[in-house]
Amino acid sequence: MNKIITITIVFVALMSPFYPLKIAASELSTNSSSEAIERSGSNYNSEELKTLARGITVKIYSGNTSGSGIIIKRKNDFYTVVTNDHVLRKGKSDYRIKTEDGTIYPAFIIPNPKFEHYDLGLLKFSSNKEYKIATLGNSSKLQAGDRVIATGFPITADVEIDDGFNFTEGLVTLIPQKALLDGYQIGYTNLIQKGMSGGPVLNVAGEVVAINGMHAYPLWGDPYLYQDGDQPSPEDKQIMTRSSWAIPINTFAQLIINN
Repeated sequence: MNKIITITIVFVALMSPFYPLKIAASELSTNSSSEAIERSGSNYNSEELKTLARGITVKIYSGNTSGSGIIIKRKNDFYTVVTNDHVLRKGKSDYRIKTEDGTIYPAFIIPNPKFEHYDLGLLKFSSNKEYKIATLGNSSKLQAGDRVIATGFPITADVEIDDGFNFTEGLVTLIPQKALLDGYQIGYTNLIQKGMSGGPVLNVAGEVVAINGMHAYPLWGDPYLYQDGDQPSPEDKQIMTRSSWAIPINTFAQLIINN
């Protein structure tokens, strides 16, 4: 996380939803680290961030359950959505995506073998409507104490009152030097609930810097083990347990380049 990574990538999505996603050049909406610094004096307020986040966050129906996702690309009438693999595992084959305007679309997995050890997945859906596309930031610029926004659709939400969209504000708590199991590497105080997995974590400039995936105080298991098998220090373990966790957007970008 010490090295600044500038993201300049493009998704070349093939027409068939069953082909892997490939990358060639810059087509995604991204900001370099210098651009992010220039924007720091004109950050969005909470209401602006909520509006922005609602437009790029979708609800994913996966079998008999649901999760969240982020619209990251449009090519012709095909939209690409990133989410967590554990969201997709529940459905096996029956996937649907609900957009901001309430429309529900059938969706299809885009396989990516490089995601094998990461809690990441990609879906594609087709629409001729205009939906907002996320701007990807540079997650290596984040530091402990930075303000972040996390959104998604909790399963427990009362959809008779609204569409269930949940907007949370919090602070980065910990960014370890190496990733935990499944690629998690950004801890934060935002309250993440079941169903918000796959939703975006944004910085105050409205850029997606990470992907939600793990809430604080897990009910079972011990997910706090580094990918190389090392154990965190007792001090870090305490912070990890009471933090929500996300996969850095830079990790996602690196995994799909030239795949």
